Amino acid sequence: MLIPPLVCLAAAVFLYLPSMSRVTTYDQGRIVHVGASGDEVGAAVGQLVADLSKASIAASGRFTLALSGGSLPKILEKGLASLKGDLDFSKWHVFFADERCVPLEHADSNYLACHDALFQHVPIPRAQIHTIVLDSDPAVVATEYTRQLASLWGPTLPRFDLILLGMGPDGHTCSLFPGHPLLHEMSLWVAPISDSPKPPPQRITLTYPVVNNAAAVAFVATGDSKAPLMRHMLGLEIQTPSLPAARILPTHGQLHWFLDDAAASKL
Repeated sequence: MLIPPLVCLAAAVFLYLPSMSRVTTYDQGRIVHVGASGDEVGAAVGQLVADLSKASIAASGRFTLALSGGSLPKILEKGLASLKGDLDFSKWHVFFADERCVPLEHADSNYLACHDALFQHVPIPRAQIHTIVLDSDPAVVATEYTRQLASLWGPTLPRFDLILLGMGPDGHTCSLFPGHPLLHEMSLWVAPISDSPKPPPQRITLTYPVVNNAAAVAFVATGDSKAPLMRHMLGLEIQTPSLPAARILPTHGQLHWFLDDAAASKL
């Protein structure tokens, strides 16, 4: 029986991740990597990104990545620091898993966080960093961002090589918040938000169909505040309703969780 190339790629990436203190596979294929320190977690995340970048460029001529903001860009930049010389950033296409409807230079902008921590340190062509076009109406912003996705994938559902996410202490990810109607959005690729419970209220976000269609999704969760959520995220305890981050399970891809000892302390 022939093994699909993406399955081979996923297996290869898993095999070449650097050694960490503990690697465990949980229900539904959730792969959990626990590092003793933030630096160890960052190194493992960077290695995953580097391996996927090389394999994706070899297979398709490009590497498509969606990023969240917060502390993730700093973790990724540190993790890639020793690997940058081996990566072809000219083939990267970077999107944002969610974005706040603010100017790119605004302190709340995920683009600005990624620029300051990552983009200014690596030679990704600016035209391949896909930013929002600001408008007072989030629906207009979401429609235009959908057009940018379609410029790479056409009418077919986007399939990112990697989506790299964080998780809030309330279990939200992207801009998908507990109890919000967007948790049930299954038609749009990019959804507008006008009433985010976390400021600023106007945002756009990738939806579950896009995130769960990725070849790989990786969460990075560090610190004590994430520990109470992790048993739910890994299917060890059932919580009703399910928290947003727990609903991310790639249909035909891998799901990685990168934790430090503090975040993994209740597993």
